[in-house]
Amino acid sequence: MVANASPASADLPGKVTATIDAGKRAAPVTPYAYGMFIEPIGSLVARTLWAEMLDDRKFYFPVVSAAQDKPPPPNAEGRPGVTYRKWRPIGEDGVVVMDRNHAFVGAQSPSVMLDGSTPRGLRQSGIGVAAGKTYLGHLWFSGDPGAKVQVSLVWGPGVRDRQTVSLPTPDADWRRADFSFEPTASDSEARIEITGTGTGHFRIDAISLMPSDNIDGWRADTTAIARSLNSGFWRLPGGNFLSDWDWHEAIGPRDRRAPMFDHAWSAMQPNDLGMDEWMELTRILGVQPYVTVNAGLGDANSAAEEVQYLNGSPSSEWGAKRAANGHPQPYGVKFWNIGNEPYGWWQIGKTSLDYFMIKHNRFAAAMRAQDPSIVLIGSGAMPDQLKPRDAKENPSLASIQHKFGTEQDWTGGLFEKAWGNFSGVSEHWYDRAEERPNAPPDLELIEYARSPSNQVRMKADEWQIYRERFPKIDTDHIFLSIDEYAYFGPATLKSALAYSMVMQEMLRHTDFLKMSAFTTGASTMDITPTGAVLNTTGLVFKLYGEHFGAGTVPLAVTGNSPQPDPKYSVGYDHPQVKAGSATYPLDMIAGLSGDGRTLKIAVVNPTYEKRRVSVQLSGISLHGKGLRWLLTGTSIDAANKVGETSGVTIQKQQVQAFDNALEVPPTSVAIFEFSSSS
Repeated sequence: MVANASPASADLPGKVTATIDAGKRAAPVTPYAYGMFIEPIGSLVARTLWAEMLDDRKFYFPVVSAAQDKPPPPNAEGRPGVTYRKWRPIGEDGVVVMDRNHAFVGAQSPSVMLDGSTPRGLRQSGIGVAAGKTYLGHLWFSGDPGAKVQVSLVWGPGVRDRQTVSLPTPDADWRRADFSFEPTASDSEARIEITGTGTGHFRIDAISLMPSDNIDGWRADTTAIARSLNSGFWRLPGGNFLSDWDWHEAIGPRDRRAPMFDHAWSAMQPNDLGMDEWMELTRILGVQPYVTVNAGLGDANSAAEEVQYLNGSPSSEWGAKRAANGHPQPYGVKFWNIGNEPYGWWQIGKTSLDYFMIKHNRFAAAMRAQDPSIVLIGSGAMPDQLKPRDAKENPSLASIQHKFGTEQDWTGGLFEKAWGNFSGVSEHWYDRAEERPNAPPDLELIEYARSPSNQVRMKADEWQIYRERFPKIDTDHIFLSIDEYAYFGPATLKSALAYSMVMQEMLRHTDFLKMSAFTTGASTMDITPTGAVLNTTGLVFKLYGEHFGAGTVPLAVTGNSPQPDPKYSVGYDHPQVKAGSATYPLDMIAGLSGDGRTLKIAVVNPTYEKRRVSVQLSGISLHGKGLRWLLTGTSIDAANKVGETSGVTIQKQQVQAFDNALEVPPTSVAIFEFSSSS
C-alpha cells in the first residue's frame, strides 16, 4: 500500500547518507524492551482483557431509576468520575431496596419485594453478545420460598429474542445458582434481567456473566493477541490506583471480595482482580510480572506481606494463605517497584522527597527480608518532569540545571539518599499529539512524529548528567526503566510513525535503558465486547519485537543530515532536545542478530515522498538478497478496527542484494534484513 501523497516541503534535504559501523556496538537488547503497563482505571481492564460482562456486579451502587443517579465526584486532577452501566429496577421506584442487614458481600445487596403475577426485579442493559456464542453465568440469591425467580438474557424486541432460566426455590440462606445462554443473534445492546413473581421477597448479589471460552476470567481473544506483542514483562496492577488499594482485600473467592471505591480515578472497583488474577494473566501472556507496591496509603509491612504472598514458601504465613487460595507454588516475582509517582501532587499519599526516601528505604529492607533475590526499582522523576502544578514549560537541559539536587529531582534523591536499596530507577513520560496548523504538510507530519521520541532523548541526556555526578551508577550497574509512557491520540498510521521513532530512540540507549512499559497493554488493540484486532500501535510492537528483539546488538549509525530544531513548536511539556539519527528527515537504527549473521536496518520515513538513503558499511559485509518488512497504510489517518479491512498492515517481501542504498516508501516504517559476516 502507498499512503496518500501531499505536497513535499522544499525545506527537506535531498541527498541523505548514512554509515553503519559494526565496530561500535551497544549492549544487547534485553527481553524487557517492549513491556506493557496495565492499570484498572475504571472499566479499562474490565472492558478489554477481563472477561466479566456486567458492571457493578456486587451492587456497590443502589438500584434506582436514572433520575436518582448521583454523579461520582471528580478526582484530584479534576477529571470527571468514571460512570458505569447501571442496574435499573423493573417495576416502579421502590420495588428494589438495598438491604444492609443481610448483605452477601460489601455493604448492601438488592432485595426485591414481589407482587403476585407481576414481574419485579432489576436489569442491566448495553451488553454486547455474539450469535451462537455460549455465555456462562452465576449469581447468589436468598429469599422467601414463595418467590419464583428467573434470569433472562434478552438480545432483541421479539419474543424469541431471549432465553430464560428458572432458579431453584430460595430460602433464608445465600446459595449459588449457575446458568448459561446462547443468543441466536448478535446485539451490542443486550440486557440481562432478574425477575420474580409470587409472594415475599428475594435478594441477589455477586452476579457474573462471561463468555464460556474465558481463561480463568480473562478474555481468550484479547489475551491471545497480547501474546503477539513480545512484551517480556507486564507492570501491574497500577498506577495511581495502587496508592488507594489494599491488596489483602482482593484475595480469596472473588464473589466474597467487597467492592471498593478508587479515589485516585473516582471509580468503583468490584475487587475481582487481585494478585492471583494478575499473576494468572502474566502466565497466560507468557511474560514476567513486574509488581508495584502501594507506597501511598500503604506501609512497609503490607509490602513485605505481599512479597511473601507471591514469593514465599507454602510454610510461611502468607505463602500458606496463597496455597489455601489454590496456588501452592510461589510465583517467583523478580521485579518490584516501590510506589507509583509519589512525587506527584495528584498522587494519594503524596509526600516530600526527604520523607519518601525514608519510606523507600524501610520498604526495601522489609521486602528484601522476605526475598533477598528480588530486583527493586525506585520511583524516580527527573527535573524535566517536575514543576509546580500550573507551570507550563518546554524544558531544555539548560533550563533544568538548577533543579538537580533539589525537591524537583526525585531521581537524584534516590541516588543521594537510598543508594543500595534499589537496582533500577523508573521514569514515566506522556506526550500529547498536538496539531501544527501553520506547518507545511511534510513538516507537520515530521514534527508530530518526532515529538514523543524527544521525551526519551531528554531522559537519556539527563541520565548522562547523573552518571557524571554519581559514578557508581556504572560500577553498580544501575539501570533505567521507562515503565509508563504514551503519546495521546488515536491509533493511526500517523501515530505508528511516532511510536516507531520512540522505539528507535530507546534502542539507542541499551547500555542503561533496560526496561520499558507502554501505557497500556490494552491500548495496543481495538477492542469491542465481542472482538479484537491489533491496532497500529500494536503493529509497531509486533514489528520491532520480532526484528529488534532480545539479543539484538544495536550498531552505531551516523549521517550527513542532523535533526534540526522544530520550526513549528506548539503547546508545552515538550523537551527541547533533538532525538533521532543524523539522517533527517529519515530516522535510522541498525543492529546485528545475536549470532552476528543478520544485519537489520530500520528506517522511519515520516514524509509524503519516497526517500532514498545512501548507506556505507564499516566492519561488516553483506551477501545475497534480503528481506523487507514494510508497515504502512492507505492514508496517514488509516486505522485498524474490529470488523473492518485493516487500514495499516505489515507486508513482507524479498529485496535485491544490498547496493549501498535503501529506498523507503512514503509514510512508512521499513525493516531490512541481510545475511552478514564481519
